[in-house]
Amino acid sequence: MTSPPQHSPVISARDLRLTLGEGEAAVEILRGIDLDVAAGETLALLGPSGSGKSSLMAVLSGLERATAGALSVAGEDFTALGEDALALARRGRIGIVLQAFHLLPTMTAAENVATPMELAGTQAAWERAVAELEAVGLGHRTTHYPAQLSGGEQQRVAIARAIAPRPPLIFADEPTGNLDAATGESVVEVLFRRREETAATLVIITHDPALAERCDRVVTLADGRIASDTAR
Repeated sequence: MTSPPQHSPVISARDLRLTLGEGEAAVEILRGIDLDVAAGETLALLGPSGSGKSSLMAVLSGLERATAGALSVAGEDFTALGEDALALARRGRIGIVLQAFHLLPTMTAAENVATPMELAGTQAAWERAVAELEAVGLGHRTTHYPAQLSGGEQQRVAIARAIAPRPPLIFADEPTGNLDAATGESVVEVLFRRREETAATLVIITHDPALAERCDRVVTLADGRIASDTAR
C-alpha cells in the first residue's frame, strides 16, 4: 500500500464536541476529538454501535454542527458557518455515500447523478454523469430507475453521484451494509478504484475488518472519544 502524500490536512479537528438535547436531557455524543486527515489518505472509522462514528462523520461532513471545538475541512472553517453556509461549503468539496443509497425514485440513474451537479451550476453535468456511470460499470443502465436496479447497482449510482463532481473529500457510512457479501465486495472495489483515480481523500465507517485493512489508517472510537489511531 502506498503512503498518502504529505500535504496540509484536508481535515483538522481540535477538541471537537457534540451535545444533543438540553438541560438534564443533554447527551454528550462526541467528547473532545482531535483528528488530522491528510489529503489523499484513506481512513477507516471503527467502533461499536453508539461509539460516535456516524455523529463524527456527520460533523466532519458538515451535515451536523459541532457544539464546541475547532474544525477545518477542505480549507473552510466549518465551526464558523451556519446551516445554510455549511450546505454551500459542502458543494464541490464533499461527496457522501450512505448505506441507504438515497436515490430519487422518480429519476433515472443518469438524472440522479446529473441533477445535483446541474443545481450547483456544473458545466456539462449530463455528460459527466454518463461518463461516471460508465466508470462504475453502469453505462448500460443510465436510463433505468432505482426500482429497476439491484442493490449493488443502486449503490454504484450513489458512488457515481458522490464522485462525479470530483470532490477532494469522500465520506462513506457503511456503504455495503445493505448488500450481500459478494455484491458488497464488488462495490468496495469500485469505490476504492474511483477514489484512487480521482485522488480524493476517503473516510469510511465500517464494521468489516477486511475493509478497514484496505485503508491507510484505522481510527477506533469508544464512548465519543478516539480509543486508537493506527497507520497501516
